[in-house]
Amino acid sequence: MHDPTAEWKDLTPQQAIRLQQQAAGEVITRDDLPMVTTVAGVDVGFEGPDIARAAIVVLRLSDLKPVDHAIARQPVPMPYIPGLLSFRECPVILEALGKLSRKPDLLLCDGQGTAHPRRLGVASHTGILSGLPTIGVGKSRLTGRHGPVPEEKGGWTALEDRGDTIGAVLRTREGVKPLYISPGHRISLPTAIHYVMACVTRYRLPETTRWADGIASRRGQRWLDQLPARPQWTE
Repeated sequence: MHDPTAEWKDLTPQQAIRLQQQAAGEVITRDDLPMVTTVAGVDVGFEGPDIARAAIVVLRLSDLKPVDHAIARQPVPMPYIPGLLSFRECPVILEALGKLSRKPDLLLCDGQGTAHPRRLGVASHTGILSGLPTIGVGKSRLTGRHGPVPEEKGGWTALEDRGDTIGAVLRTREGVKPLYISPGHRISLPTAIHYVMACVTRYRLPETTRWADGIASRRGQRWLDQLPARPQWTE
């Protein structure tokens, strides 16, 4: 199978931006999901400046228990350039997805979806390349403006940029900083908010992000020790 990211290491920043602009036109921001019984989180860490480590953890939506996971490592194809993070992260994310025993119904990415200057953050780019429904779950704002965020859990306000609603600023826990939620691919903003909140327990981050972030980081072994030894797909 042709790997669409194989030539990325030779891209100039200008060429990468043109590819982003083209791919942004393929993003679907309406609901086009299967019945969601499994959700996954993906996060990318870095082992030194040149090696990316992607961790994906699949959870049952019903109880948010892990049922499968995968880790992949790759040299990064280009240096860090603001706004072009997906060109560093998507190749290793796709490799990790290929290692799962089966793909999840919905993928929550640690990063932006349409809440991006060119409407193609890592969640949207991953969705286009993989075909999966994806959501961007950002810990900080990349672009856009918003008003006050309601203080109650589940409260949100629109994130807007140049006349477009590009995401939501969502309070997942009272008294903590909000998250920046945006459609990645094949999902609407209201549905993205719904599934993020369905994955939230008592923490600021949804369980998908917490698991993936834990495994992708230097604390990974502690999280790996809690995972099942083999996929457990019983509904």
